[in-house]
Amino acid sequence: MAKGIGLGVFVLLVIGGVIGYAYLQHLGTAGGDPNFFESDILDFEAADRASPPEPGAIVFVGSSSIRLWTSLAEDFAPLPVLNRGFGGAHFEHVVHNAWRIVTPYAPRAVAVYVGDNDLAEGTGKDADRVLADYREFVRIVHEDAPKAAIYFLSIKPSRLRWDRWPVMSAANATIAKLAESDPRLHYVDLATPLLGADGVPRNDFFRLDGLHLNESGYAAWTNVLRPILIESFGEAAG
Repeated sequence: MAKGIGLGVFVLLVIGGVIGYAYLQHLGTAGGDPNFFESDILDFEAADRASPPEPGAIVFVGSSSIRLWTSLAEDFAPLPVLNRGFGGAHFEHVVHNAWRIVTPYAPRAVAVYVGDNDLAEGTGKDADRVLADYREFVRIVHEDAPKAAIYFLSIKPSRLRWDRWPVMSAANATIAKLAESDPRLHYVDLATPLLGADGVPRNDFFRLDGLHLNESGYAAWTNVLRPILIESFGEAAG
């Protein structure tokens, strides 16, 4: 019986891995098509019409690492936060849709996590491309909300994309350097907390796919980011 159960678990893991790989391959085609996630954006706009968000929230935008952060409102209470993570977004998708899912909310601050998918194997993108896209995102946000603080949440290391960590780390470094040039820009190191004593990503922070964070991973991120945002906006929330 135990042997049968073990075989069943193994088969499920293999199937899950195949499905996960196929999904990542599908998302890999997103690069180069700014409208790839149009259905997600339309859903946000429909939700906004049904229940318009209060202006002045802290808007979290980016790829699935934001989309899957389901405890976001609880983790940052009493700060008003809005989750606008979608699909497996690349930076170009966030830039393309910023005027629809970021600037309309008159955000007091924006927290952006993106770049992970841009620098995955086979995209042809590099750290310079990520930096250029981030500069454009900053320009768009500050055109409509010139006083908004923008927090770049560092690209995370993961078991699945560990071989891509050197280029991801390089992108983080260039954006951290840019943040030194403008008091409205902030770089938040959410990569280091995910590494173990051996210098590699800790398994206990990730889901079975080795890419997306689990509840413990998000708790590690919250422990770093929450004090930063509370210090800057805590009084405004009260």
